[in-house]
Amino acid sequence: MKRLSIYSSLLFLILVNACQPQSAQLTTPLLPTQIPSTATAVPIPTETTATSTSPVIYTYEIINSYPHDPNAFTQGLIYVDDVLYEGTGRNGQSSLREVDLETGVVQNSSTIPEQYFGEGITVFNDKIYQLTWKNQTGFIYDQDSFELLGTFSYPTEGWGLTHDGEQLIMSDGTNNLYFLDPDTLEIKNKIPVFDENGNPVMLLNELEYINGDVYANVWQTNRIARINPTTGQVTAWIDLTGILSPDLLTQPVDVLNGIAYDAENGRLFVTGKLWPTLFEIKLVKTAVATQ
Repeated sequence: MKRLSIYSSLLFLILVNACQPQSAQLTTPLLPTQIPSTATAVPIPTETTATSTSPVIYTYEIINSYPHDPNAFTQGLIYVDDVLYEGTGRNGQSSLREVDLETGVVQNSSTIPEQYFGEGITVFNDKIYQLTWKNQTGFIYDQDSFELLGTFSYPTEGWGLTHDGEQLIMSDGTNNLYFLDPDTLEIKNKIPVFDENGNPVMLLNELEYINGDVYANVWQTNRIARINPTTGQVTAWIDLTGILSPDLLTQPVDVLNGIAYDAENGRLFVTGKLWPTLFEIKLVKTAVATQ
């Protein structure tokens, strides 16, 4: 039976009092220009609203735009105690930064030796942890002074980093999330991440823990996956296609990467590698995907 619109379905029911209409199947996330009039901006969800086969699909509403260093190859982004911290990559250019949100001005920074390619960062117990890509080495800094306190090692590549208040959570470019003891920095657990069809979600990159879920940039896409950290199930997809307008480009830019959450005020920030702008956004729920 052909899929019917709501109005044609009602007319059909009135005329023949027969079959129920089928719901439309969503095969791809809606783009911002396709947001239906019934779509509404919502705060960051505080509970999982999707079933194992029905992830929620979000787009976005831009609330504010802020300057961002177009030379910053953003690998990690966090907002803690009214301070924006950023970790940047590339050999010889990797850094840890404290950035003024309103102006984009770097207020404090620390560089790492050129043989290291900086990756994800997080703040935990007054310390900043920073991963590196292929060196299997992480750095630990004092949160306030950026003084280097020590290093730690891990057996995988380092990509994204966040924490859930009890343990650090790391990605390595595969579909795995790793859970590290914050005292010993040993990997205690790992879970595979998969989509609504049971397929592994690869290239998990920059991470942010928000209200019980892990948000992950999927490298080389405009999508952010919202992940249940207990099951590994993707419970929502956030499509940020088109967020960086072509008229904002001052040089060739790289991919979307960077998620930060202001927990006190419920603000969500995103940016990308070499992007000239950092955005505050609200999520706009568009639909629930079905099989």
